[in-house]
Amino acid sequence: MTKIWANLSIVMQRFILLTGSVTAVVVMGLQFHVSSQGDMSATYPKGFRGGTCTIESDALLIGYSGYFIPEDYEIPADAMKAMPVPTLCNKMASPGMLDITIDFLYPETARQWLIALTLTKIEGSKPSKSLLTIPAKTYDAGTISQILSIGETGEYQLSLSGQDDRQAVFTLEIPITVGMRWYDGMIQFLPMIAMLGAVIFFINLKRLLK
Repeated sequence: MTKIWANLSIVMQRFILLTGSVTAVVVMGLQFHVSSQGDMSATYPKGFRGGTCTIESDALLIGYSGYFIPEDYEIPADAMKAMPVPTLCNKMASPGMLDITIDFLYPETARQWLIALTLTKIEGSKPSKSLLTIPAKTYDAGTISQILSIGETGEYQLSLSGQDDRQAVFTLEIPITVGMRWYDGMIQFLPMIAMLGAVIFFINLKRLLK
């Protein structure tokens, strides 16, 4: 193996090292299902675009964004210094107020659908308590704006439900996690850590094969 490596050109050696590093990052991302924003990629298949998460169901594609205001937030004397803290799709660091905006992206006819909005607390992977229910109605402007008050840590679910153009019943679910786990802040750095580890590994491998 040492002879094979020595017979390779410098360009080929660098190519192998680069390919190995990129492969390690991809494998790490697939292993943990992590997007570039640190969220589980399976949760938001369309990703994170310009401050808005896009979420898709069989019937509906929406844009979702939220601004988190913690319970101990104090409005400064200078209103220009008041700055809301944005959430990353489905996470709130602690209990407080969540100002959400939902945009109907596709299909355009969703603006004429009767859509109900509910917020429930999840216990043991099942809905346990309804915190908010807005009866079904149409949203001609294609946007839902709502302020949610969440007073406890835990798992919550925001649901849009109604009937599509074919009168088929649908439900689109938006999970919301309140309270950060100790490793949540590290998830978004996993690809970078994987790349660094791969570089260190291949550098040492090259030395061993000399």
